[in-house]
Amino acid sequence: MTTQLLPNQHGRRRRFYTPEEVSAHNSADDAWFCVFGKALDLTVLIASKTSALTQPLINCAGNDVSHWFHSKSENVKTYYSQDKKTNLPYMPMGRFLHVPPCEPTSKWCTAMDASDDTPWWQDVKYTVGSVSQNVRQLRVVNVLTQQSDVLEVCGEETMEEIQSRYMEYNAHALSYTWKQLKGNGFVKVEMNKTLEQLHILDERTIFHSMGMDEDEYIPALHVYFNDDLTCD
Repeated sequence: MTTQLLPNQHGRRRRFYTPEEVSAHNSADDAWFCVFGKALDLTVLIASKTSALTQPLINCAGNDVSHWFHSKSENVKTYYSQDKKTNLPYMPMGRFLHVPPCEPTSKWCTAMDASDDTPWWQDVKYTVGSVSQNVRQLRVVNVLTQQSDVLEVCGEETMEEIQSRYMEYNAHALSYTWKQLKGNGFVKVEMNKTLEQLHILDERTIFHSMGMDEDEYIPALHVYFNDDLTCD
């Protein structure tokens, strides 16, 4: 499976993406989708199968299309046709790749070719990561420059993965030590842990219950320069 990177992703593919990141890939030549929590990249497939069957995919690129499929079987949803007295694929968006036609036709082969032996929504080769179910904000304060940046991060990510996101704001982020306030002082962050494991909790539900704006308080971490500047 080829590795496709987002801009400024510094040479590594992420385990988790925010829905906003998936939605940025919304064109025929850059088409990502969310299906049951998985991020799929169908760019190459669409380019290789240009036809009317790719148009529904192009139209919905960047979106969550889980509602096209049954959650348990992950097959295309169906409905019962009174006219044909049988179940047919439910496709108000139009028939799309790897779905058989409703009518018998000599143009459709029941067996997919060797490269398409699995429908795209079940084919792991198109999976580029997972879509976060817990997107939250984190403030990062650079103690050296006093610059404060608010990042949108995935709650499932470790601090090492959040650090890679911060590199979009600070290319030398690897030359900084991350610290959090505990008690009366700052302690070094364990980079292999998630925010929740570090007891940096997501308190938005509490804020909402109290009628408070969740942006009034954003958890903050501080980064301290190590004086060992990393190379570009």
